[in-house]
Amino acid sequence: MTSPTDSPTASTTTPVRYAVEAGVATITLNRPNAANSLDLATKEALRDAVSAAAADDSVRCVLLTGAGDKAFCAGQDLREHVAALRERPLEEVWSTVPEHYIPIADGLATMPKPVVAAVNGVAAGAGAALAFACDFRVLADTAGFNLAFTAIGLSCDTGTSWTLPRLVGHARAVDLLMRPRTIGAEEAERVGLATSVVPAADLAREADALARELAAGPTVAYAAVRESLAYAAHSSLREALEFEGAMMRRCGATADHANAVAAFVAKRRPEFEGR
Repeated sequence: MTSPTDSPTASTTTPVRYAVEAGVATITLNRPNAANSLDLATKEALRDAVSAAAADDSVRCVLLTGAGDKAFCAGQDLREHVAALRERPLEEVWSTVPEHYIPIADGLATMPKPVVAAVNGVAAGAGAALAFACDFRVLADTAGFNLAFTAIGLSCDTGTSWTLPRLVGHARAVDLLMRPRTIGAEEAERVGLATSVVPAADLAREADALARELAAGPTVAYAAVRESLAYAAHSSLREALEFEGAMMRRCGATADHANAVAAFVAKRRPEFEGR
């Protein structure tokens, strides 16, 4: 199923493409000639697409990627940003953080279903942060990350201060943020920024296969794992244990759990419905 804005004609002009098939919502940043950078229209469309995917019960996995083979997302569109700094009050310029970057990052990181980033090229600044907010990052071997914030005199945003240290540790996060440089796919996998690295020609197929595998899985259990990991990050052991217990009770009441147990007893492969 495709959205009305994902028709062959509309897809050439819309900054974000959105389509749902086999339980997977594919969100594609669609400004390849601008390195899929985030201008106002793109941020608004991305925010709305993430929100739509989170709210749609028929969507059981989200796949985020960029159009073309050069860039996943170069972050904020700096041409638009420079013009805004000249023409608008600062409080209006920076309203984009609460209006766009916060809900996008929060939506990706907290929706009750898994999220896969297919990183098809360079992901810089907020573009890297978008990938870090996902559960899985499948990188083309030609892709890379650059935490470019301090290179233009800015701090980090889009959740990077929360996601990056959890992926690579505090010390490496400090290094990557204060000494920005491009981290290639091989190094990204070595330090924990990439779940896997595949040949660029295979990226779409590999990422789609992973997304479809997750979409066919126990969606409620996946959501509970996401919540448990996030909760444990700021909790004591006892609090985490109690939260885990609550999540187990939630999952234990699902049809997926009952069906999986019955399948185990019958020695057959379980089929999950996501409920």
